[in-house]
Amino acid sequence: MNELVRQHTALGDTDLEWLHLLVSEWQLLSDLSFADLILWVPTRDGTRYVSVAQMRPNTGPTSYQDDMVGHLVPRGRRPMLDLALDEGRIVREGDPEWREEVPVRVESIPVCREGRILGVIARNTNLLTVRTPSRLELTYLQSASDLAQMIATGAFPFADQQGDTDVSPRAGDGLIRLDADGIVQYASPNALSAYHRLGLAADLVGHHLGQTTTELAPARGAVDEAMVKLASGYAPREAEVEGNGGVIQLRAIPLRPKGAHIGSLVLLRDVTELRRRERELMTKDATIREIHHRVKNNLQTVAALLRLQARRIESERGREALVEAVRRVGSIAIVHETLSQNLDERVEFDEIADRVLAMVAEISPGRVEGRRTGRFGILDAEVATPLSMVLTEVLQNALEHGFGPGETGEVEVSAVRGGTRKDARLLITVQDNGVGLPEDFDAHTAGNLGLQIVRTLVEGELGGTFDMSGAPGGGTRVLLDIPVRGDL
Repeated sequence: MNELVRQHTALGDTDLEWLHLLVSEWQLLSDLSFADLILWVPTRDGTRYVSVAQMRPNTGPTSYQDDMVGHLVPRGRRPMLDLALDEGRIVREGDPEWREEVPVRVESIPVCREGRILGVIARNTNLLTVRTPSRLELTYLQSASDLAQMIATGAFPFADQQGDTDVSPRAGDGLIRLDADGIVQYASPNALSAYHRLGLAADLVGHHLGQTTTELAPARGAVDEAMVKLASGYAPREAEVEGNGGVIQLRAIPLRPKGAHIGSLVLLRDVTELRRRERELMTKDATIREIHHRVKNNLQTVAALLRLQARRIESERGREALVEAVRRVGSIAIVHETLSQNLDERVEFDEIADRVLAMVAEISPGRVEGRRTGRFGILDAEVATPLSMVLTEVLQNALEHGFGPGETGEVEVSAVRGGTRKDARLLITVQDNGVGLPEDFDAHTAGNLGLQIVRTLVEGELGGTFDMSGAPGGGTRVLLDIPVRGDL
């Protein structure tokens, strides 16, 4: 819609925002009218109309099988659009049109904002299935007529009440029509069922909805007064009511077709099961985070015990082995600490890589500067845990064997995401400027424990490839290529 409005019309940004607000709300008008809606806006030179938005009803058959957005029609071809635009009134005159052997009633509703007509809504009703309307359908049509009048005078939509219309109740979920005093004139079967879920034993018609609602919901002090106002429809508001084990979502829409308050529409939906599942998920998420937190604490305890043991052991080789084990346990603990702070089993690995790099650099025999370039991005926990161990082993190997006591140098960790969404890859390069590798070194047959761990995790658990070779200009380069999920 932005592109069409800016390309063909003279409307400004504030007018465009009003049209967006209207389009976000007009599914209600379409459903109550049992009709298709098309928003026509006059072009910059005033000689044509361009259709910038379209809506089909959920409550009846469509009048347009084709997408009408982007169509241009000259002024004069559709006189009802001209009348609505020029006179600023709803136009209903005229006989039904026939489209593909289907009779269609066409009406035009001017879209007003601050006394200016921005465009016209063409309301098209398929008459092929017309029959004697029920009480529900009559209520729908009367409510649609009131909303149309409010659009024509600029009173709808409500600019100061921009809720999330994607999750708001719709007409088919449940509808209650109130008079000016908040007394229920009509309640759809779905609406009545929702109130029965709250514990209502009688009918709603003839009762004050605000008072009835607060009687069914638990007392909450000052909230009661606000609930009375919302359920009475005095202002455009949304809220949830919980009682008797049930939860319903309410949305009040005041009706002022001629400026005076004549009543209200209250849309409602039974969200009991939805909220129950959300609570279960929240409990599950909290439990998972607590498990990761406890695992992290346990791993830190294990690392502390290994440090104590390392201080008491006399063998130098044994002490070094225990120190290496401490670092391996610490790298896993970092992942679980990060997971304990997230709502899902995915982590931002850049932070983990930086912490692993800092942890390993602390034990370097020389003065080695470490840095990271590129982004690892977001990784699943099943990838992050083994990858943190791999990164620890590779960095530890580079610092221990590449630099002697007191030597200075640097090691760089580079990460690049590539490939397609279905075949995404993470290419990791760890390069140092140390002494390099022996001439007869083979990364695939080297027998030290660290490289065995790297090969096993990369090739077996991560399904990737591992290579280790001399770097141009001296030093060592390690290449890791592993598959990952395509999103960052």
